[in-house]
Amino acid sequence: MLVSFRHLGMNESQLLDNYPTLTATDLANAWAYAAAFPDEIEIAIRENDEADEILDTPENIN
Repeated sequence: MLVSFRHLGMNESQLLDNYPTLTATDLANAWAYAAAFPDEIEIAIRENDEADEILDTPENIN
């Protein structure tokens, strides 16, 4: 999720403001993990996006 928000243009300050339980160290660790495992991160982002699309279909919205 953090990587997705970063791709959308959110900066670290915005992320920390929106997720007050995160620390700058948490973000640094997230970026390091994302850099070390980019394929895994992209797969997870794609799967989450696909799940969101399914949930957003008219038959699933009440």
